[in-house]
Amino acid sequence: MLQRVAIWLVGLCLIAWGCKSYEEQRNELPDTPERGSVRVSADETFKPIVDELVQVYESNHPGTKIIIEYKTEADCLRDLLNDSIRMVLVTRRPSAEERALMADSLKVNARSLVVARDAIAVVVHPESPDTVFTLKEIKQVLTGTYNKKLIPVFDGVKATSTVRFIVDSVLKGESLTDQALAARSSVGVIDYVASHPGAIGFVGVGWVGNPEDSAQLSFLKKVNVAHIESTDLKGSYVKAYQANIYVKRYPMVRDLVYILKERHRGLATGFAHFVSGEIGQIIFRRGYLAPAQKRLGIRPVKVNE
Repeated sequence: MLQRVAIWLVGLCLIAWGCKSYEEQRNELPDTPERGSVRVSADETFKPIVDELVQVYESNHPGTKIIIEYKTEADCLRDLLNDSIRMVLVTRRPSAEERALMADSLKVNARSLVVARDAIAVVVHPESPDTVFTLKEIKQVLTGTYNKKLIPVFDGVKATSTVRFIVDSVLKGESLTDQALAARSSVGVIDYVASHPGAIGFVGVGWVGNPEDSAQLSFLKKVNVAHIESTDLKGSYVKAYQANIYVKRYPMVRDLVYILKERHRGLATGFAHFVSGEIGQIIFRRGYLAPAQKRLGIRPVKVNE
């Protein structure tokens, strides 16, 4: 009899615990989309647009704090195994091996989504006569076989998403010239090219593609953005403008991907939904990147020059 009573009491306790209100259960979480703090690792290439996304999210949710740590892409991907980092923003989805490691080490199944697309912009000194290139000529610059001496400059010569894209998608197995230089950051690339006429820089378009951003306008006074031969019309040259990125007319386009590894529906989940939702996609569009989750309307416009 006593045993039955004990089982009955235990059952009542379990029922009572399970009957907690939704609000009570949310209050027990360390954070939610509306409150708390979270650490996110982001590729330094995307700093201008990510800063704006965070500013708007925190403004709309005053009880939140999103702590962004800007790093090289390789360091961000290493943070997939850092339990204190619950979201990373990089240019590729996690590999099968990385997913398996997260599942094994952290007991979490990561989710990923392409939220926008940007491009690698080519910047040259304002007095440089070379402002138009084919992709073949860009490859020659990168391998040191171009008919003029132009020194490529990157935001680091290893581990960055820009270098990885150049090696994987442009060089495709050929070696980067040992004359290539590494700046400390994307701003460092722009500053170096601005003061060295023989340099040619490679940066994410998020640093030089928004003519409405005062910081980027100051960069555009220091350097010129080069035209690259279009992917769809030989002899036609285009800049890394938003419409050219969207339809991939510009040849060096890449993804912006979030990788979410949160066990509960917390602040990282809220931020992920925000960047892929209506407001986040509008911010990407306003920042002159190409939104990947909302359709971007493109209308033909005739320009008289």
